[in-house]
Amino acid sequence: MALFGGWGMLAAFLALLCCRGSGVKAFQGPEHLMVGSGESQFINCTASCTDPKKLVLETHLNKTLLESQAQWKLFKVANISKDEKLLCSFTCGGRQETKVFIVTVFYPPKQVLLTLWPTSVAAGTLFTIECRVPAVAPLEGLTVTLLRGTEILYIQTFVGTAPSPQDAVVSHNTTAHREDGHHNFSCEAQMDLRSRGGGLVHRVSDPQRLEVKEPEPNTPMVALITTVTVLLLVVVTLVLLCRYRQQTRNT
Repeated sequence: MALFGGWGMLAAFLALLCCRGSGVKAFQGPEHLMVGSGESQFINCTASCTDPKKLVLETHLNKTLLESQAQWKLFKVANISKDEKLLCSFTCGGRQETKVFIVTVFYPPKQVLLTLWPTSVAAGTLFTIECRVPAVAPLEGLTVTLLRGTEILYIQTFVGTAPSPQDAVVSHNTTAHREDGHHNFSCEAQMDLRSRGGGLVHRVSDPQRLEVKEPEPNTPMVALITTVTVLLLVVVTLVLLCRYRQQTRNT
């Protein structure tokens, strides 16, 4: 069954409940449908009269008639791999009518890949969080969220459309803190297709841990402190030596 095939099935049964035995134009399901690439979609063809002639679903795709009555037929269209227009046609009172279903294929996020670079850093230094969502379409409506534990670090919502699936990549630079080593980093990808007749698709990456080390000492500063300390020791030693010689001469 298609990811959102349940909506098509629901629409079909609503049509049967609302329109059986009536002579008014029936609810025929949404004109715009979303289906995952290679998946199936239920199509309910319902005529606007109680005794239609030649009630058929016109498509070159593989279709199966699941159930039928005088006024409606329920089909399952399988293996939809590209955008299609499905025509439901029938004749009422000698007049031919057509219902068009526009089916849009989408490529949902199936993988969410999180990378921390480098994986081991000193506290106070920068590191990069990269999230990659391979082969998704449409990009419009895709939101990628970077998380540290339950804290949101960065959110990006993509805009525009792409004719074919492509990788969605989000990269964010941030400063490492000592407590970061106690939290999991993760990435969430959510595709919102509700405005197009679909639903929500949500995927989460595997958690990643960051190794946070104590910051390394500042080498130039250490060298300066060492030099000053040695000079002070030399000065103190010379002063003490001079006093010792003076005391020796006086005695």
